[in-house]
Amino acid sequence: MDTVINQDWRFKLVRFFSNRWVYHILFWLVLLVLLTVIEDTRRGFFFTFSNEIINILFYAAIVYFNLLYLIPNYLSKNRFLTYAALLILATIIITPLKMIVFYFKFTGHPSLQTQLIANQGSYFILTFVIATFSTLSKIINDWVRATREKQELETRTMQTELRFLKSQINPHFLFNTLNSLYALTLKKSEKAPEIVIKLSEMMRYMLYECNEKRVPLSNEVHYIRNYLDLERLRHGDKVDIRFEVNGHISDQQIAPLMFIPFIENSFKHGLTNQISKGFVDIKLMVDGQQFDFYIENSKPDALPVQEHHRRSGGIGLVNVRRRLDILYPKNYELTIHDNPKSYAVNLHINMNA
Repeated sequence: MDTVINQDWRFKLVRFFSNRWVYHILFWLVLLVLLTVIEDTRRGFFFTFSNEIINILFYAAIVYFNLLYLIPNYLSKNRFLTYAALLILATIIITPLKMIVFYFKFTGHPSLQTQLIANQGSYFILTFVIATFSTLSKIINDWVRATREKQELETRTMQTELRFLKSQINPHFLFNTLNSLYALTLKKSEKAPEIVIKLSEMMRYMLYECNEKRVPLSNEVHYIRNYLDLERLRHGDKVDIRFEVNGHISDQQIAPLMFIPFIENSFKHGLTNQISKGFVDIKLMVDGQQFDFYIENSKPDALPVQEHHRRSGGIGLVNVRRRLDILYPKNYELTIHDNPKSYAVNLHINMNA
């Protein structure tokens, strides 16, 4: 019970001090104390303190007139000359009013009245400087807030875009895998149960791990091995599939399903009935936090004509590049080699940058 009460009080305090007017009041109180401390108190503390209260009231008047009226109605609408003229006019009006208040307050102190009249120009400049400072503070504060809101918007946009891209990837893999399973069940192949097991492991990975921004590289490698085992079962001896991992895999993290689109496309577009003996050669080189993924596959001399003009699905390199741009901006290199007999992709990701 005490813990709940303490948390409630902390929440109320945070909410209270988050109010911008609380910050304003605290600012003026601190300024009042500082001005009182640095002023001459030979005529008594309360005399000096009351003088600074008057100063603060007039400073606050010009500041809030500037913040609440002049800036929104003139400066924010790019009416710079009108804004400057009105700010000077406000200073001209407020400064003599303050002088009159002080003149009557200094009754009985002729020397202070004389100093007051002699220093009218200094009081005017000081009031104008304070008003100008409030303008600069407002501009800086608006710029900081706009920058923060822009960054938050970009972050939300990136997160939404990443979720969209991954939603395109995952159903695509499931679609191809189920196609493979369907083909083998039609043939009553004994390999079908093994494919079901592999599919189960792949689905578990996609459902429970791929929602994270980063996953262990070792898990991604295991998923690739399952995917390739499934393809070996489906293609048999027709395709030579090689997967080689060089380097030490420990606790490295990577975005989920980053390599799979290249592997999936190599089987989908690179291996056809026109090739009697195709190949898919994959190498993953790990050097600390730097990854080099290389894949090369055989390809036919001409692209096959699809029946009924059906287009095969696929997330495409456009989406892959977009995902890389979001996750690893300026920290990756993607090179594609389209050779007469093969198609190769090399992806370098530097996690240290």
